[in-house]
Amino acid sequence: MVRKLDSAAQRASTGGMAADPLDETYHYILSVFVARGQAPHFTEIAAEFGIPVEEGRRRLHELMAARLPNWLFPGTDLIASFAPFNNLPTQYRISVGGAQRWFAQCGLESLAMTWVFPGKVVTVDAPCLDCGEPLRVDILDGEIQRADPGDIHFYVDLPIKKWYGNLPFA
Repeated sequence: MVRKLDSAAQRASTGGMAADPLDETYHYILSVFVARGQAPHFTEIAAEFGIPVEEGRRRLHELMAARLPNWLFPGTDLIASFAPFNNLPTQYRISVGGAQRWFAQCGLESLAMTWVFPGKVVTVDAPCLDCGEPLRVDILDGEIQRADPGDIHFYVDLPIKKWYGNLPFA
């Protein structure tokens, strides 16, 4: 079950002002990913906020155009990736509490998973992309608890300033 937004708490956190619809949509998409391991469809976004389906689609596209590390599957209205999550299977398998329901966008985002699962050990299982050997990292609240093998290194073969040119391959 997806936790509903608390509008009173949200108004309090914004100084009594109504929350921005894109902020609400962003929070909702992340909440759905955390709860079930898959992205919501734009019709679910519309239902969550009591808006017409086309408005749900518009919000989704507007959010994806905000230059965040999120994107739709090309030519569709389907969320392919929404940092730190990937809606399609990747080699970065994420487990929390022994349940493997999530995939990370990339190796870097796999480490960022801890901020959406506070107080829980997040396990990242992936093959080494150089040699294929299995890698496992356990992280709790941003701190690595265990790494196997112990000498894991992280490397990106693309300068950060070029990531937006092709986010899925950054």
